[in-house]
Amino acid sequence: MLRRLYDRVLALAGSRRAPAWLAVISFAESSFFPIPPDALLIPMCLARPQHAWRFALICTVSSVLGGALGYYIGYALFEVLAQPIIQLYHYEAAFERFKATYAEWGLWVILVKGATPIPYKIVTIASGAASFNFGVFMLASIATRGLRFFLVAGLLRLYGEPVRIFIERRLTLVTTLAVLGILAGFALLKLL
Repeated sequence: MLRRLYDRVLALAGSRRAPAWLAVISFAESSFFPIPPDALLIPMCLARPQHAWRFALICTVSSVLGGALGYYIGYALFEVLAQPIIQLYHYEAAFERFKATYAEWGLWVILVKGATPIPYKIVTIASGAASFNFGVFMLASIATRGLRFFLVAGLLRLYGEPVRIFIERRLTLVTTLAVLGILAGFALLKLL
């Protein structure tokens, strides 16, 4: 079933409304949809490399807005669905520890996970559930989602079809190395 859904999303890349579908898929993937926008972004960048930056911008903006919805889902539905279970099992203290840990390390979680192909909806919903600072969440989302989509679009624009195979096989490695480089830079700046 998931493969059929993926194939249908991929087929949208050839439609004349592909940029609109790219926005919809990017938005939905950040909060509830299982297929990443790469299924559209990659073939669209290969077909029209001169528009690769525009496609990356569409993905970034839509993904960040979808992330805000994911945050809201975690924030609002947590109270309705998870809170009674936490109270039933007397896990209030454990959840408070989770929130404290997320308050301390949540930015790093968002920065690392937001730039990798790991489902971003996990980060957005967890951020809402932990009541992580929304402004910081949005800024980190802009940075990491932008890095991720512009990196893919840039590689496809520069190298075309040969890099598509590499990206599909090694996207997690490429984005993880890019994030680690950025984090190392921040750590170096902090030490200086």
